[in-house]
Amino acid sequence: MIDMDGKRKTIVRDISWLSFNARVLQEAADPTVPLKERIKFLGIFSNNLDEFFRVRVATLKRMIEIGGKKIKVNMHLELSPEKILEEIMILVLRQQNEFNHIWEDIRRELEKEKIFLLNEKQLSKEQKAFVKQYFEEEVRVNTIPLMIEQIPQLPYLRDKSIYLGVVMSRRTSTFEQKYALIEVPSKVLGRFVQLPAPTGQNNIILLEDVIRFNLPAIFSYFGYEKFDSWVFKVTKDAEIDIDNDISTTLIQKIEKGVKNRRKGKPVRFVYDKEMDAGLLEFLMRRMSLTRKDNLIPGGRIHNFRHFMEFPDIFTKKSQRKKPFLHPLLAGSSRVTDVILENDVMLNFPYHSFNPVIELLREAAIDPEVISIKITAYRLAQNSKIINALINAVRNGKEVVVMMELRARFEEEANLEWKEKLEEEGVKVLIGIPNIKVHAKLCIIRKRTRNRTIQYGFVSTGNLNESTAKIYSDHSLLTAHRGIMADINRIFLYLEKYKTKPDILKSCKTLLTCPGNLRSELIKLINQEIRAAKKKKKCGILLKMNSLSDEILIDKLYEAARAGVPVQLIVRGIFCMFSENSKYKQPVKAISIVDEYLEHARVFIFHNGSKEKVYISSADWMVRNLDHRIEVTCPVYDENIQKVLKNMLAIQLSDNVKARILDNSLSNEYVRTGGKKVRSQVEQYIYLQSKKNKLQPGEVSQPLNSSADSIPLKTTTSL
Repeated sequence: MIDMDGKRKTIVRDISWLSFNARVLQEAADPTVPLKERIKFLGIFSNNLDEFFRVRVATLKRMIEIGGKKIKVNMHLELSPEKILEEIMILVLRQQNEFNHIWEDIRRELEKEKIFLLNEKQLSKEQKAFVKQYFEEEVRVNTIPLMIEQIPQLPYLRDKSIYLGVVMSRRTSTFEQKYALIEVPSKVLGRFVQLPAPTGQNNIILLEDVIRFNLPAIFSYFGYEKFDSWVFKVTKDAEIDIDNDISTTLIQKIEKGVKNRRKGKPVRFVYDKEMDAGLLEFLMRRMSLTRKDNLIPGGRIHNFRHFMEFPDIFTKKSQRKKPFLHPLLAGSSRVTDVILENDVMLNFPYHSFNPVIELLREAAIDPEVISIKITAYRLAQNSKIINALINAVRNGKEVVVMMELRARFEEEANLEWKEKLEEEGVKVLIGIPNIKVHAKLCIIRKRTRNRTIQYGFVSTGNLNESTAKIYSDHSLLTAHRGIMADINRIFLYLEKYKTKPDILKSCKTLLTCPGNLRSELIKLINQEIRAAKKKKKCGILLKMNSLSDEILIDKLYEAARAGVPVQLIVRGIFCMFSENSKYKQPVKAISIVDEYLEHARVFIFHNGSKEKVYISSADWMVRNLDHRIEVTCPVYDENIQKVLKNMLAIQLSDNVKARILDNSLSNEYVRTGGKKVRSQVEQYIYLQSKKNKLQPGEVSQPLNSSADSIPLKTTTSL
């Protein structure tokens, strides 16, 4: 890896992403992590890698097909897509090898807990009878064996499925072989089957091994005596091309795109390294694959994403604490009443998500409420948010939902939600061509005593009660007039962008994309640079999912060279070189990967001791800043500012789950002396304590001042 004094000024985004996934793999390898969670992290790693190939690698392969031009990685360097793919494959194969070692270690740990994952050759007499019966009653009807040599074209292979490639032969003649294919029906039946077991043991068999055991029964009429089989899976290009045919509606384009995705070209072929060479060659030929097409040999088991649903049969249960009600809401009968008096910041998953649902439920039956407007990106499967909105429209409220149909891998679900909402009388907006709506907003309007009152919320994460239990996010519930006025402007823009394209420019409180967010961030950074040059106190503290925007990275480089203390908490993609001899202040950059997924975005600028604190839906990426509707919201309440700063201070003090984001992407853990600080545990304790409230007469001071209960460790005060 070359630092910014060399040829590369930023780290290649795809390489940085693989480094993030390596941090997920570290969690699976960590023996201090509960065994069930370690298995889950293997599933997350696998699922992440699948999506990476479906989207990022597929894009690189398409670029090669259309001409193989070089990609502008940054203003100082261009790389060919072939070169980037070469780097990707080196890292992926290295991680696959590490994955296999971790899985073997976990298998040994499972056996210590008397949990045995058996294959078809390890069954007792009783278990064999059980597997035969289970196959006949549940599996056979869901399996369709295909004699692939007899059909002119290989059948359509599903992207998220696993397949058994079968070789049948006779003991008298090993040269006479037949090939067959069976899709493992894990979507219908699940991947894991619990077997009868001796007392004190848990025995599990995978669904593909149930099928393997019954291969003689499946192919009995062919007269073969020997059956060998190996699992493989295919990853396909998942990008949806939205064409420019103006006669086709956006909905029709998306529906067409989803169908075309199913026919996407293979971008990866993962297979059991023990697979019969003849079968492997046959499959490659039928799928038009070559040795250069991301062929990845692996172990016996594939599609580890299913292991996120591994049976909960562990003696040691998770110590995860349940979410609790925000103290301002704990003693109140109505969420609405509290918000009209105070701003409330819900910090998920520590705080309960229920107040968000209750707020909408209250609005649905409040006779004074006139309308509800809300954005939706990724919703829960059985969304209580949707139920509340339907209840509202049935109670005569005007309900407007901005349903982003292009949320990746949620397109089909969101089309179904759109249809359901429209059937109930909800007005559904479907977005703007070429721009995704990623902002998380809600505004409720009520008319009481001849005056209009507006309130709602701005969030960093999706309105999804399921992911709110595992995603770390912030949601500001507020009746602030400036914020509400700008949310109205945003919805007006979403409804009338064709006739009023400049509405976003009139926002006075919220920073928006596309609009003024990038320029305002540059102004804020420049202000800190000027303060540093004048030897005044200054500082920048940023938390986000991804940092890859070259323009803003350049400004952070400039700030570090000027002497501004820059502190960064970035979970995923991190393209900045954090180490450079020209920095007057060392940049502190960490990533935290732990039980909860760090998803929040928080931006803090010293601003001459009058700190500016923001929460945002936007990461610092080109796609967010230039090609999405995003909202960055100022936090005015001093108590909320204090809580946010102290939560970030706890994370900066993490010496258990924090990794250093250095130039070499080494993912070394932060290890400091003294008390061990696992930030996700400490944040829960902090939010439940009385320390998160300003005392009478107390004023929230700039970060690292004596008034903060948790000081930050920086060389210059923030």
